Amino acid sequence: MQHVLVTGGAGYIGSHACKALRAAGFVPVTYDNLETGWQDAVKFGPFEQGDLLDRARLDAVFTKFAPVAVMHFAALSQVGESMREPGRYWRNNVLGSLTLIEAATAAGCLDFVFSSTCATYGDQDNVVLDENSTQHPINAYGASKRAIEDMLRDFEVAHGLRHVIFRYFNVAGADPEGEVGEFHEPETHLIPLMLDAIAGKRGALTVYGTDYDTPDGTCIRDYVHVCDLVDAHVLGLKWLQDGKGSRVFNLGTGSGFSVREVIDHSRAVTNQVVPYVDGARRAGDCTKLVSGSTRAEAELGWTPTRSTLETMIADAWRWHQTGHYNT
Repeated sequence: MQHVLVTGGAGYIGSHACKALRAAGFVPVTYDNLETGWQDAVKFGPFEQGDLLDRARLDAVFTKFAPVAVMHFAALSQVGESMREPGRYWRNNVLGSLTLIEAATAAGCLDFVFSSTCATYGDQDNVVLDENSTQHPINAYGASKRAIEDMLRDFEVAHGLRHVIFRYFNVAGADPEGEVGEFHEPETHLIPLMLDAIAGKRGALTVYGTDYDTPDGTCIRDYVHVCDLVDAHVLGLKWLQDGKGSRVFNLGTGSGFSVREVIDHSRAVTNQVVPYVDGARRAGDCTKLVSGSTRAEAELGWTPTRSTLETMIADAWRWHQTGHYNT
């Protein structure tokens, strides 16, 4: 069986990717420093603890497993924090990725799947983004991801590093079998915050802004089920293994859901009232951010079958009730 090195494999998306890789016949090797990940989430292959900035450790892991590809999720990803502490994001995300890419090319591991972000497009409000949209990131997080994309292109020219880049916004839901799920400390994502409020684990949810130019006055965001998302990453790996060229794919539904729609569907799915309060707008929040996935559907054959609000909330609610990691 072929090994795939999964950086950040102990995190939310990475752990789901490891399960999908295992189901597809690969052996996922998780490489994670556990700063934001959980060793309990490593269930589908070997675990190697290490930091992206540790070249000697990376070299040892490449030598030990001889992976056929890298699936790179490991990154700091909080937009607000990136504006307060840009140095952390450039050091961890960019320099860490450079160290990883250099180690991969030195080991002759030349297939690379990268988890990027639609934040590279910046503030393009109320349009459906596609792969040809201009990239003007407005925060250090998005800028760091765009820099890594540029890096991958340069390493392809110099060393033949073929890559698939995925850009997406909000990820939601959990493994329907409950083996892994979403758990952050601190939590910042809408659906888990809402479910925590329902369960009494935190106070009322705050709805930031109710006067946007949308049907119900609240912001609209694109959500993709985590299982749909990682399925696309496996398809991206197979794309490279089939000898196809480097490619960028957006992943989204092209429509999005408002904050109030998420709350209303949560009430229907959980049969419980969501405690929430209306608050003022947050600086920098756009009215509507959605991403199309026409290219991924046409070229990869990707279909986001689980990315309905009902399914995403139901799977997340199941995990919130039964799943946990030791802290």
